[in-house]
Amino acid sequence: MLRRRPPRSASADDLLTTLGQLTAQAREGAELQQARVELAEALQREMLPATLPEVKGLRAAATYAPARHGLDIGGDWYDGFTLPDGSLAFCIGDVQGHDVEAAAFMGQIRIGLRAVAPHAADPGEVLSRANDLLLSVGAGLFATCTFLRFDPATWELSSARAGHVPGVWASTDGDYGVAEDPGGLPLGIEPGESYPVTRRLLTTAGTFVLLTDGVIEGPSFEIETGLAQVTRLVGARAGADPATVAAEVMNMADCTGHTDDAAVMVLSFDGPANRAG
Repeated sequence: MLRRRPPRSASADDLLTTLGQLTAQAREGAELQQARVELAEALQREMLPATLPEVKGLRAAATYAPARHGLDIGGDWYDGFTLPDGSLAFCIGDVQGHDVEAAAFMGQIRIGLRAVAPHAADPGEVLSRANDLLLSVGAGLFATCTFLRFDPATWELSSARAGHVPGVWASTDGDYGVAEDPGGLPLGIEPGESYPVTRRLLTTAGTFVLLTDGVIEGPSFEIETGLAQVTRLVGARAGADPATVAAEVMNMADCTGHTDDAAVMVLSFDGPANRAG
């Protein structure tokens, strides 16, 4: 219904003109919203790596799913790159907020991690330096992150966590579980924060999975329940193709009812007999 003040009779032309104006305003708003969504999606695509590094005996794969509604996009990321000493770095994280600003901050974190990693002794120092770097630029946001370093010479996998959800591991000998490693505060909160390093010597074939909370948590779905489901899945798929495992883990996000974006990274390790050569 259309009401005019002061009340007066309205002709058919008046009604059509008013409806046309309202329709134009609605269309303009929809086009603006779509443009913002496309901008956020473009930022997200450009800031995620096209490929992940691999060496003989280690295969890696990752997948990302945007949020289900509106501008809830841009907060989650993953990355992988080779360090000057020949070791491989992998990281995954989640930025506070889900909009264009979160996507831009995610880009700052990714660049910061790549900048400090070659000069840090271990993943804990990487996170400490990245934390101080982010605080120095005054971004006003924070992010959770897990950073891994894999040494192909020793087959040691070292890791550190900055407030991020734990990973999940499984070996082909039947063992599996949640990697409840100690950690520190999210990046961008407290200057001088330290991050404990957990070291694992990989002696059997298996799989290590990193993910964000959009995969395992929802409005009425507790994170512990989601982690338990992922752990059982990964335990049954230890050593399988990492791209397949990543897709199967991501599909579990449909059970949580979560509207957040989500990311999964899977590292698959061969056993000692398959590493030679």
